[in-house]
Amino acid sequence: MAARGFVSIAFDPSFGGESGGEVRNTASPDIFTEDYSAAVDYVGLLPYVDRERIGAVGICGLSGMAITAAGTDTRIKAVATFSMYDMSRDMSKGHMDYYTEEQRNKIKKYLSEQRWKDAEDGTFALGNHEIAFDENNEAITGMMEIPKELPKDADPAFAAFYYYYAVRARHPRAVNFVSSWTATMPVSFWNFPLMANIKEVSPRPILLVAGENAHSRYYSEDAYAAALEPKELVIVPDADHVALYDNMDKIPFDKLEQFFNDNLR
Repeated sequence: MAARGFVSIAFDPSFGGESGGEVRNTASPDIFTEDYSAAVDYVGLLPYVDRERIGAVGICGLSGMAITAAGTDTRIKAVATFSMYDMSRDMSKGHMDYYTEEQRNKIKKYLSEQRWKDAEDGTFALGNHEIAFDENNEAITGMMEIPKELPKDADPAFAAFYYYYAVRARHPRAVNFVSSWTATMPVSFWNFPLMANIKEVSPRPILLVAGENAHSRYYSEDAYAAALEPKELVIVPDADHVALYDNMDKIPFDKLEQFFNDNLR
C-alpha cells in the first residue's frame, strides 16, 4: 500500500511480536480494538497525514477488531477486511457454530477451573485458543505439537495454516503454531462480542474480501449481511483463507487501492 501512494503503518497487537505489554501471548478483544484507534492517534499526528483521510485494514482475526474500532471511532473513514474471522464467535461457538449448549457449559467450567490452577500456581498456563473435546466429551486444551511433516490426511484448512505459520512465515515471536496463547485467554472473547456495533460503521464504507474456498468465508458473508450500506463483498476465485495473507497473485490490491481512493477523498 505504501508503494501505491498511501502512508501505511503495520503493527503487532499488544502483548505479542514487536509490541509491548504484559502478560505476553495473551489476546484481548478490547485492547486489540483499541490498538487500531491508537494507530490512528499516531498517524494523525504526522504532519503529512490528512486526518480526514484515514482508513483501516484487518486481516484474519484482527478484522473483527478493525470493524469494531470503526464502529465507534469515526476518525476511521473506511475499513477493509481480508479472510475475516470473528474471534469472539469462533471461541464461544466453535467453527460454523457447532458447539452444543452442553459443550459451551463444559468449556466455561474448564476455563473457570483453569483460573483456580493459575491462581494457585502464581503463574499462567499456556494452551490453544481452540477448545477441543476428549473421548468423554470433556473440554480440553494444551500446547500444539508442530508436526515435522504434515500428515497426508490433514484437514485442508489445517494444512494451509501449517504451511503459512510453521513453514514460510514462521517467526520465533509469533504465537500461532510456534508458541501458544495463555490458556484462559478465550474468557475475554466470550465476554466481549466483537462486531456488535457493525451497523454503526455506516455511512462509512466496509469492504469484505474472502477466498472462494476459504473455510472462514461465512464470517465475511455474515458480516456483509449484518452491515448497513455502503458495503461490498468480494469473493476471490480459487483462493483459500491463507491465500489472502501473502499470495500476491490472489490479493486484490487494485480493488483495495480503488476502495480507499474512492472513500478517502
